[in-house]
Amino acid sequence: MKYFRRISIWILVLLMTKACQKKGQECAVDDEILAIEVDFQLVRLEDKFFQAKTEDEFLNLLDNYPEFAKNYLQVDLYSSKEELIEELILVNQDSLMMELFDEVQKYFSDLSDLEEQLKVAFKHIKYYYPEFRIPKVYTFVTGFGSDIYLDKEVLVIGLDYYLPFEHRFQPPDLPQYITKRYQKDYLVPMVAMAFSSQFNRTNMGQNNLLAEMIYYGKAYHFTKSILPCTPDEFIIGYTSDEVAACFTHEELIWSHFVENDLLFTTNPFEIRKYIGEAPFTDAISPDAPGRLGRWLGWNIVDDYRFNNNFSLQELMMESDTEKIFRQSGYKPRR
Repeated sequence: MKYFRRISIWILVLLMTKACQKKGQECAVDDEILAIEVDFQLVRLEDKFFQAKTEDEFLNLLDNYPEFAKNYLQVDLYSSKEELIEELILVNQDSLMMELFDEVQKYFSDLSDLEEQLKVAFKHIKYYYPEFRIPKVYTFVTGFGSDIYLDKEVLVIGLDYYLPFEHRFQPPDLPQYITKRYQKDYLVPMVAMAFSSQFNRTNMGQNNLLAEMIYYGKAYHFTKSILPCTPDEFIIGYTSDEVAACFTHEELIWSHFVENDLLFTTNPFEIRKYIGEAPFTDAISPDAPGRLGRWLGWNIVDDYRFNNNFSLQELMMESDTEKIFRQSGYKPRR
């Protein structure tokens, strides 16, 4: 395939409809899932930290939110809490940080939608994994230090990363094709992707392109399973046009991988061409979006689960990537 053909608007609409049907985007959330009780509250720590002025006020915050202080701020690495507090006061007094906080307050004045989306995502995870314990969830202004921090105890969302793309404050040292994905609509899918790693048992020791494809395919499949109403583009980070074009050219994309014997290559430079962040997959076409190996892995994983009627838990626990590929019965859609 040399180039992705330009597709007229009416064909794009048709293709997107087919793509939605393939991915199950009819969006019907089971009442049984919605009825699940979750103990969850979103805490806006950026407000509390930037309102604090004295050492005592900061000390109270560290004591009131010990998991945040220990896991995210890493208070144990300091000789004393007072040493950390000194740094926090300097951050709060920094004029650019104060301006960044003000902008976050303006743009994220109401987080009720975010809280509701996270709640629905947690209900889905609890449905599939009843033993799942929801971490304490905080928002924060990180000074572009971290977009999403997640461990077993806390989830911290750096709201400054998700200001509008046209905003004067943007994550530094990131190319535009990546920063375009740091928008409100991508936030919860990014969180879900982070959670997927807790359940994704994939044997990366095979060290080949297929293993990488399956790993990301399982991550996207997990994300779609717990966010069934989220369009594919917000999960994989493509535009709707790029998603449609990928399905249009799926047979040609697959032929490129087969004809060039790519699936079992262990060459890190070859793997990066199809898995790594890039504005396009130049090895296929300058018009093809980047990370096409991840997109193709998603299709293989979908087919593995649904063609074999596996549960989400069974899928995520299967570590043998060659088995997943063989039993998927994957064939490009015509």
